[in-house]
Amino acid sequence: MIKNDLFLKALKGETVNRPPVWMMRQAGRYLPEFMAIREKYDFFTRCRTPELASEITVQPIRRYGMDAAILFSDILVIPQAMNIEVQMKPNFGPYLPNPIRNQKDVDNVIVPDVTVELDYVYQAIKATKELLNNEVPLIGFAGSPWTILCYCVQGQGSKTFDKAKEFCFTNPVAAHQLLQKITDTTIAYLKEKVKAGVNAVQVFDSWGGMLSPTDYQEFSWQYINQIIEALKDDAPVIAFGKGCWFALGEMAKSNASALGIDWTCSAQNARYLTGGNITLQGNFDPTRLLSPPTEIKKMVRQMINDFGKDKYIVNLGHGILPNIPLDHAKAFIDAVKEYNA
Repeated sequence: MIKNDLFLKALKGETVNRPPVWMMRQAGRYLPEFMAIREKYDFFTRCRTPELASEITVQPIRRYGMDAAILFSDILVIPQAMNIEVQMKPNFGPYLPNPIRNQKDVDNVIVPDVTVELDYVYQAIKATKELLNNEVPLIGFAGSPWTILCYCVQGQGSKTFDKAKEFCFTNPVAAHQLLQKITDTTIAYLKEKVKAGVNAVQVFDSWGGMLSPTDYQEFSWQYINQIIEALKDDAPVIAFGKGCWFALGEMAKSNASALGIDWTCSAQNARYLTGGNITLQGNFDPTRLLSPPTEIKKMVRQMINDFGKDKYIVNLGHGILPNIPLDHAKAFIDAVKEYNA
């Protein structure tokens, strides 16, 4: 049994003394102990080496004692397994030298045997579970099919993902085929992650907010919902759509255990749009962690009061930034642990 199960209780909607807390991208680039590993090994080596991935995963837990760990990995391991080359360029980000632009490209994309192609992830989960020693739950994750498609078609990060949208709108048949292949792979991948030992999974729809409400239903949400339906009996699923406040009503009708909220949506609006019954997670602006620690603590307490301590998981509204001072991250975590309603 997991000693600190606050996070799992919140996902079930149970009453708690205080809400649980973790931070998106907590395993990573703002920590000096992570930097030391990064200097020695390139990005995908860190992802593919179970000893490194597990060590990076537990670093923030050792330092700050969050209520959940999230496996160090990347959403782009999925396209890599699907026969799509993905590079991680320093000071640039993801780069796909052969982006998908037509039906023939889609035909070349495979739905892999995830037990073979992504075995290193499951080994990392097992290694992490040993290091965590049942102290806190472990979260596994994947990108949403739409977000993965964005990278596969655009070939790199973008402010607009115009090429990805153009592909969907001018070649919808091929786009839906690609989205379905990504969905099928993701479902198989997350099911194996649960078998390997993760206690919950999160689907990151980082670029969902690029779509209009109508297009979001067609090109993103229906595929996320397939993942939720396939996983709901295996583990709790958190769905996080950045910039997708317009879809919260629809998302709340799903079998997701929780919905992630970004910082552009107030707690009051998030509760209203979701009907007040589902667990919500978020939504501190990551850049606000640059505020003085005393101010951070005050804002976190206010945020908990606004959301309410139950059916709530304290988190950022997106990933922690690399330039956040250590004592500011600590202030964020400590404010939650010190919370008394």
